[in-house]
Amino acid sequence: MRTVYLGTSGFAASVLRRLADSPHRPALVVTRPDRPRGRGRRLASPPVAEVARELGVDLLQPESVNQDDARARIAAARPEAVCVCAFGALIKEPLLSDHSMLNVHPSLLPRWRGAAPVERAIMAGDPETGVSIMRVTAGLDSGPVCLQAAEPIRPDDTYGSLAPRLERLGGDLLVRALDESPPCVEQADEAATYADKIGPDDRTLDPRRPAVELERSVRALHPHIGARLPLPGDQWLGVHAAARADPAPEDGPDPGTLAASDNRLLLGTADGALELLVVQPPGGRPMEAAAYLRGHPLSTA
Repeated sequence: MRTVYLGTSGFAASVLRRLADSPHRPALVVTRPDRPRGRGRRLASPPVAEVARELGVDLLQPESVNQDDARARIAAARPEAVCVCAFGALIKEPLLSDHSMLNVHPSLLPRWRGAAPVERAIMAGDPETGVSIMRVTAGLDSGPVCLQAAEPIRPDDTYGSLAPRLERLGGDLLVRALDESPPCVEQADEAATYADKIGPDDRTLDPRRPAVELERSVRALHPHIGARLPLPGDQWLGVHAAARADPAPEDGPDPGTLAASDNRLLLGTADGALELLVVQPPGGRPMEAAAYLRGHPLSTA
């Protein structure tokens, strides 16, 4: 089947590789424009653009995919299906109606519609997530679902370990949907939950919450976004790995207090202590808690 592919993120780049390795190799890849990134704010291409160039696929990076010239380029590719994955921009009419569109969404819809479904599933403590292939409509991930498959969330999964499994599953399901053209079934809107974009408050570990919830937040945001704790002087301590303190010290730190106990770095929470295993001091590199404590002595819990 002749396809056009719309995507932007690293997740979308992995799905693109799988699609390009199938009989449905895209004739055109559409992604977002290059943007400044990192501390140096150097201009960088989206991951999908880099993969498209590597694969030798025709690439388009419009300011808006809904512009007339972008729509004309897509139409000129004569797609039988437009495949969408983590594109990151709203697709509007009349483009929505110009083509048959399939979206790769990494959740078991209608659970976790929205921008951050993988992170929100880990944060919520869901035992499983998955990938859904759905028709693109004007609503937020609300179109009818054509294919769906589940993937367990392991107790130690981070975003970095779970996302690659979902990428592989998503690529396989997309190719299968193009192969088989399965019927689509409307979602149960009353069962929908929403995965809002990760913001600064989501990154900041709130010690008023239970330790188990904070541990899940650390895993959900590692390694691509990162959890953090405020330090004096408007600085932040990055938290790359953490676990509920077990055994917890008999006289643990108060909620919000960082303390040392037997060479362990502990954060007081609503129901005990969270042990910070790997942290990143301001302007420094990630390090084990013991190394951090050698350079940053704390009171003893």
